[in-house]
Amino acid sequence: MEDRDLLQTHHSLEHLRQRSQAIGSEFLAGFEAVERIDRPAVSCFGSARAPEGSRPFELARETGRLFAEAGWAVVTGGGPGVMEAANRGCQEGGGLSVGFGIELPHEQKTNDYLDLALTFDHFYARKTMFVKAAEGFCVFPGGFGTADELFESLTLIQTGKIVHFPVVLMGEAYWTPLLEWVRRSALADGMVSADDLALLTLTDEPRIALETVLDAYRAGDGKASPHAPEKADAQ
Repeated sequence: MEDRDLLQTHHSLEHLRQRSQAIGSEFLAGFEAVERIDRPAVSCFGSARAPEGSRPFELARETGRLFAEAGWAVVTGGGPGVMEAANRGCQEGGGLSVGFGIELPHEQKTNDYLDLALTFDHFYARKTMFVKAAEGFCVFPGGFGTADELFESLTLIQTGKIVHFPVVLMGEAYWTPLLEWVRRSALADGMVSADDLALLTLTDEPRIALETVLDAYRAGDGKASPHAPEKADAQ
């Protein structure tokens, strides 16, 4: 695990230069892959542990199919579970299915429904490509990794680092407790604003997810946020 070695130990300056060059090369490979996506794309996040036939799996599959039929590409982390479902639905709908995978200590091979695939060694390079490629995000039920992708995307929008485009939470029962905490604690204590909550759409319906993302794309106003860029919590 290159990241673990880099983050936990000290290295010579020469070694750090070599590692920095390797990381830069990975970013370049990712940007080149994104340039091969010849149409608008939506990035779909969710658990690798969702089995076929489960509610998250079937939601992601249907959502991927609808975006493909609308002429869009679907980008995922390229793995199993929700990622596989979204890629599978995309191919079933005749779209361009993209997977940006990651090398992990526990083997997580890419799924069998990818037209364009690239495997990364570094999470930060990989996550940049999810944002670079996307005109919107659909976030399905998942764990820590899914929450990380959700809140990173919201922070980038909130602080004006990327243009304001929709973030759709798929699964009302799953995500409602999180939103209740945000309202009850973070919003009540002034840690976020009401405008920040407006960045999110909550639904159980794949077609609403599609329409939400497409409407924002068609509007194309280029606004960074419904409010001025704010400071992030961590400086």
